Amino acid sequence: MSEAFPQAVITDNYIFLSGMAGLDPVTGKVASDNFEDQVRQCFSNIRTILEEAGSNMTKIVKTTIFMVTGNDFAVINKIYSEFFPENAPARSTPQVMPFPAGILISVECIALL
Repeated sequence: MSEAFPQAVITDNYIFLSGMAGLDPVTGKVASDNFEDQVRQCFSNIRTILEEAGSNMTKIVKTTIFMVTGNDFAVINKIYSEFFPENAPARSTPQVMPFPAGILISVECIALL
């Protein structure tokens, strides 16, 4: 039986990650009510999933960052440069309606295997 909402799907040489929120992987709850903390946790979660699948952050080719507020680009850019110090992937950043449970951001991505 397949998962109704898989964290990632691997096909050919690509990994497609579902939207990843800034949730603490141990508790399953939002890591913080602070936007920067949630962004950092999102990318930490992505890194973990990619590494478990046999890939890594340098193999991400595209991200889509869904933000509840549209004025936090400085924070996004800061964290993005931490996780992608060289050759950052392509990025789209649409503003969305509020997520449930205090989630302020969700990031999906496509990476090479």
